[in-house]
Amino acid sequence: MKLNKTKKKYIRLAFDGFSASGKSLAAKLISKKYKLHLLNSGLLYRYAAFLIIKNKPKNKISFLKKKFKNLNYKILTHMDLHNEEISGYVSIIAKQKKVRDILKEFQKKFAKKYKKIAIEGRDIASKILNKNPRYDLAFFFKCNLNTAAIRRWKDLKISNKQISLNEVKNSLKKRNQLDINRRFSPLIRTKDSIIIRTDILSKKEMVNKMSKEIDKKL
Repeated sequence: MKLNKTKKKYIRLAFDGFSASGKSLAAKLISKKYKLHLLNSGLLYRYAAFLIIKNKPKNKISFLKKKFKNLNYKILTHMDLHNEEISGYVSIIAKQKKVRDILKEFQKKFAKKYKKIAIEGRDIASKILNKNPRYDLAFFFKCNLNTAAIRRWKDLKISNKQISLNEVKNSLKKRNQLDINRRFSPLIRTKDSIIIRTDILSKKEMVNKMSKEIDKKL
């Protein structure tokens, strides 16, 4: 079903899940199919980490507020923000409430700016699109650790041929625990979020399952 044939003026989708669970791919495929404006919240955190590592500001919060005030999100989609240094620092700043508040404000503005959106991350249904505006549908992605580690390892080996699968597996396990247990905006599944198991479903099956739910809302 094409979105421009529907009567619904607004559609807001939330994509949450663990690291390397397939939520980014799903969000891209669904956004393309239904012509939605897509925002990857992980890129925002990676960009924040990149800026701090590069500029070493004395006051990180004031610095990030200025940088994100009029940020053009499209610039981030063309940057390479996936390396171990950035990934390591993301885990640190993601625990800081003041940083999360800055990025939350950016995501809220994005959600209000466009009528048809998809936002993916770890607290989208629970914090970003929980109200004003609220999501129409929420998906929660799960994948066993071994499958997730292999996916991430294959991606990282393109730029770091020395990295081992075991390193990646341990890194993912640590990141998932940090996400679940952090004090502010932990990774949780809202009661009405639809679970998507990407270690069981094929890409086609995944898209079909989500599309059936989306079409009910259109």
